[in-house]
Amino acid sequence: MTPLVAAAVLLAAITHASWNAIAHNIRDQLLSFTLVSGGGALCGVVLAAFSPLPAAGAWPYLIASAAIHLVYYVLLMRSFHLGDFGQMYPIARGTAPLVVTVLAAVFAAENPDGRQAAGIAVASAGLLGVALWGARGARTGDGAHAAGNGGPHGLALAAAVATGLSIAAYTVVDGLGVRASGTPLGYIAWLMILEGFAIPAYALATRRRALAAQLRPVAARGLLGGFLSVCAYGLVLWAQTRAALAPVAALRESSIIVGAAIGTVFFKERFGAPRIAAAGLMVAGIGLMWHPG
Repeated sequence: MTPLVAAAVLLAAITHASWNAIAHNIRDQLLSFTLVSGGGALCGVVLAAFSPLPAAGAWPYLIASAAIHLVYYVLLMRSFHLGDFGQMYPIARGTAPLVVTVLAAVFAAENPDGRQAAGIAVASAGLLGVALWGARGARTGDGAHAAGNGGPHGLALAAAVATGLSIAAYTVVDGLGVRASGTPLGYIAWLMILEGFAIPAYALATRRRALAAQLRPVAARGLLGGFLSVCAYGLVLWAQTRAALAPVAALRESSIIVGAAIGTVFFKERFGAPRIAAAGLMVAGIGLMWHPG
């Protein structure tokens, strides 16, 4: 992984945590994801006008990825409804790297060497530490959102882990698809188009005439979240054409640190020394992945 690729993935991590925070901060999650996915689809339409069509071999991946992304959005909405941002986001993101490592080895013949594998394991341990501290906070009353919903910790945890599994699935599908597409920009454009209109269509069907009035107060924030989501995933897709899938996936999850900081500063959620130590462990693992032996 070159410094340029690493920088792109780290920028993607920042923008990804930011759009997730925007989505979480809009209380009505259906409105939130209507704007995020709809804004992403509009960005996709604009990008498609200035980029070539993906190669024929990429379309099965695009269709599969769009379906997985819809499942991901539903699970993420459910996770954000049940738990604190600082709890749900780390668990969802932290589940993915090890699963991606296994899937990449099986489907992309990418077997990490000893140093890369150690880096992924150390980084994942750090991610797990951040996640477990969030779960501990929810159990002891620090997780205000979860406690406010009656503290359904088991259900919240299941939703967050399922979200992480969906992340791992679309990461591998898109890693293979963007390599087959011949155009990372065209791939992200059509992925946003294929996945982006389903949730707005559902919202329109269920909210009907009330939808426009409900969207108006949060439209600017939600559409900004959609734009950031396109930027974040576009950078990741480009990186996947330049580096192996597992290290990119693990480095991308440095967004957990950003997410924890956002939760502390903007949502007044507890961070704490154990999370700081776990974040340091994750940084050490990232260092190993950057310089494979």
